[in-house]
Amino acid sequence: MAKSNHRNVGIFAHVDAGKTTTTEHMLYLGGVLKSPGNVNNGTTFTDSLDIERQRGISVKAALTSLKWNNHSINLVDTPGHIDFISEVERALRVMDGAILIVSASDGIQGQTETIWKSLRELNIPTLIYVNKMDRQDVNAEDVVRNIQIGLSPNALPVQTIQYDGDTFHGIVPISSDPSESLTEDRSEWDKLTEWLADQDELVLERVINGEQIAPMELVSRFQEAARAGTAFPICFGASQKGIGVEELLDSLLTFLPPPAGDHNAPLSGIVFKIERDKSMGKTAYVRLYQGTLQTRDTVPIANQDIKEKVTQLRLIEGRKFTDVSEVVAGDIAAVFGMQDVRIGDILGSEAQIPQAPNMAVPLLTVQVHNKNESEYAALANALQELTQEDPLLDLQWLQAERELHVKVMGAIQLEILENLLMTRFGLKVTFDEPSVIYKETPASTGEGYIAYTMPKPCWAILRFAIRPLPRGSGLVYRSIVRADHLLERYQNEVARRLPEALQQGLLGWEVTDLEVVLTEGEHHVWHTHPLDFVVATPMGVMDGLNRVKTVLLEPMQHFRITVPEDHGGKVLSDLVHMRATFEAPSIMNGRCSVEGTIPVATSLQYPLQLRSETKGIGVMTTRFAGYEECPEGIEVQRKRRGINPLDQSKYILAARNALGSM
Repeated sequence: MAKSNHRNVGIFAHVDAGKTTTTEHMLYLGGVLKSPGNVNNGTTFTDSLDIERQRGISVKAALTSLKWNNHSINLVDTPGHIDFISEVERALRVMDGAILIVSASDGIQGQTETIWKSLRELNIPTLIYVNKMDRQDVNAEDVVRNIQIGLSPNALPVQTIQYDGDTFHGIVPISSDPSESLTEDRSEWDKLTEWLADQDELVLERVINGEQIAPMELVSRFQEAARAGTAFPICFGASQKGIGVEELLDSLLTFLPPPAGDHNAPLSGIVFKIERDKSMGKTAYVRLYQGTLQTRDTVPIANQDIKEKVTQLRLIEGRKFTDVSEVVAGDIAAVFGMQDVRIGDILGSEAQIPQAPNMAVPLLTVQVHNKNESEYAALANALQELTQEDPLLDLQWLQAERELHVKVMGAIQLEILENLLMTRFGLKVTFDEPSVIYKETPASTGEGYIAYTMPKPCWAILRFAIRPLPRGSGLVYRSIVRADHLLERYQNEVARRLPEALQQGLLGWEVTDLEVVLTEGEHHVWHTHPLDFVVATPMGVMDGLNRVKTVLLEPMQHFRITVPEDHGGKVLSDLVHMRATFEAPSIMNGRCSVEGTIPVATSLQYPLQLRSETKGIGVMTTRFAGYEECPEGIEVQRKRRGINPLDQSKYILAARNALGSM
């Protein structure tokens, strides 16, 4: 049975659109806060880290809750900066509805588009809130038009704006009660009527015949479509002044759906966030989609094939967590006792879990150094703990070289990471200059072969067919070898080892966008051990890559640059030098805008350069646009970790020693 008086809602936006300010006013109206916090003063409730208050930006997704009109609302305030989009990605997966905030003065920005695309891929019902309507030169009709062009034509206002002269004064919601007709201006009703006529031929026929569609029917049909994720209500406000936030809460309840799910069904939930509690230890935040979870339950973790014991459960209520004995479908809870769970782990059945969005792709790698050599082990442990909380850091601990490497999205994330290591772990660190993460892909079709039969005892014969695939395909693996030629358990070892074997190609980068097919396999009744295929797989794959060769791929970003018109020529010249491809620039109201794609490697420092050259007026927003083949003449090699499987004698010796010490 669904929790009809419950909502799980994420708040998303581009940085500086007013996300945290809006959340603060919601919490104030819901009685959680005595007064709204202020981002500039560092007094916001949802920004709990010192660095968040100092910088005035959100770094972590913050979970809180409030009561409104006899409903319980779980709110997740997410970061707006591109460097912390992994937090946004994880929050998206567990929300039943979303509020997407658009700045009336800045319009639809890069992060807005990225989030919108993921919201639509996941079909999450979305309410659009246009903030900062009190800014000068804001035209509501232009804002709505841009939303309908840039996001969806099915986005429609559900409020009428009130002005005091030229000053934004407030809003009046549309009502399903004809006696509460907004104002003499029926334009919003007319737009809803046109929208419904476009959706329903019977309604179109009624309109053509001159019939007035009842307001109650209009609102009801639009509400139904909004909750299904096919129509998108637009609300207006000025959160800094508290205007429109109360009506936003009302619209949230009206247009965003309650969670689905049956309390009596088999357990199905996902871990979307991990933190460390000072007194309780590891905290796993879980969204339940089906079933019931109780303290002292032993829970199967589907994707790890392990079981974990739950020792305590907590629900968030306002500013504090409350201990409970059970949580049910639709709840978001803090779960204690599960020591081996990771972000993305599935509790119970996978059947009800929505797909994961793919927004966050770290494009830079950096080596971390401890200033005090005696703290090397402590730094490694701290980075392991932070990687549990953000798996995309993807710590690479090269113990033989005593090196620690992490992946990051950008410079601001590095600054935050440095601060966290100092304030939380007491560790002073430095970073090398970030380097771009390249990839490799096969240059042609071919095959690799390995006969690992010496020195005995061993026996593993493998043949792989390798062919390149289109960009974005990743690794596709399959086997056409019969089980009577190569036992299933040996084939499973090959499948498990293959992704790791492709982490380093001929140039030292991960190999991607390829199909690998196991076409031949052979074991020996007496001499074969399953670990033989752990050793053989990398040698067979690298033999194939050496035959087909690889080409280098570089990460690209879609960009939008907006500068004063007199800086446009310089920007276009810069873009040519950075190997960008772009469309013809547009000039409007003294501003020049240009969009296109640009290599990450050539543009790392350009946003800072642009702001400096334009005295802070020029803005560059970016989003990941995939990997493309590097132009001829560009070759970037990465130092290989460990022994190259192409040097088979040395590799076999090293691999056997490593396996023997396990």
